[in-house]
Amino acid sequence: MIWANLLHLSTNMWVDYERPRGAGEGSYYDPSLRFDKDLWEDLTKRMVAAGMNMVVIDLGDGVKYESHPELAVKGAWTPNRLRRELDRLRTIGLEPIPKLNFSACHDVWLGPYSRMVSTDAYYAVCKDLIHEVAALFDRPRFFHLGMDEETPGHQRRFHYMLVRQGDLWWHDFLFLAHQVEAAGLRPWIWSDYIWHHPDEFLARMPKSVLQSNWYYDHSFSKKVRYVEAYLDLDKHGYDQIPTGSVWADVGNFERTVPFCVRNLKPKRLLGFLQTPWKSTLPQYRDVHLEAIARVAAARDKLARTRR
Repeated sequence: MIWANLLHLSTNMWVDYERPRGAGEGSYYDPSLRFDKDLWEDLTKRMVAAGMNMVVIDLGDGVKYESHPELAVKGAWTPNRLRRELDRLRTIGLEPIPKLNFSACHDVWLGPYSRMVSTDAYYAVCKDLIHEVAALFDRPRFFHLGMDEETPGHQRRFHYMLVRQGDLWWHDFLFLAHQVEAAGLRPWIWSDYIWHHPDEFLARMPKSVLQSNWYYDHSFSKKVRYVEAYLDLDKHGYDQIPTGSVWADVGNFERTVPFCVRNLKPKRLLGFLQTPWKSTLPQYRDVHLEAIARVAAARDKLARTRR
């Protein structure tokens, strides 16, 4: 069973360039890396102590890629620095998985290429980055492509809005997935496209793509569309890693686990992913620790029910 946590090296994927979505840290583009090494190391050690075995790393512009060094923010890690950290993570018992979010709502980290979406230049850069990151991570099992929240509503405060839809969304997504598979990895995405396009999603989404539907609230009524999506994906034969968070309700993860264990086929339920949705900075230490503690509680409770 996978017990994963999402941690951020870069956070330049939640905003547009020109206008912040709020006043708080993380709500604006920053040309420097927002990251604290000591907190990162502490959190990863605590994850292991809590029984977690995977860390999904949101890389963004936090790496000075050899193929596209122009994307790197000030303070970005070199490839060698990243490799050393990946070795440390494996040594302590965490499987590192890369994440680059290619949603047009979350791709400011792509710099000028975020405004070249669906062009030849864009496809070339995406291909370069996917293959370079796959090699940096020594061909991991999965590669998370993001692809969430590409809607007008999520970009309503942006000065520059870009939303792919219909055949173009599918063309670009399948291009990205193919690049991941060509590198020998399995594509992994956020599944929220299914919420508003269920028939289209179920007809066109390959079963080879690992799904992370996400729901962060309190009620797990099957009448809630976001909850129902777990059941739809299971019914149609998709492998899932359901995703909870402390973002809206601190106890959400502890409700996500039993709901999914009860309602999803065991062979399709690969594990669970926790998402604190905070930068790796000291002011968010308590949020990160709470997220890890909630995973430990859910994991321990599940183990007790199976004895």
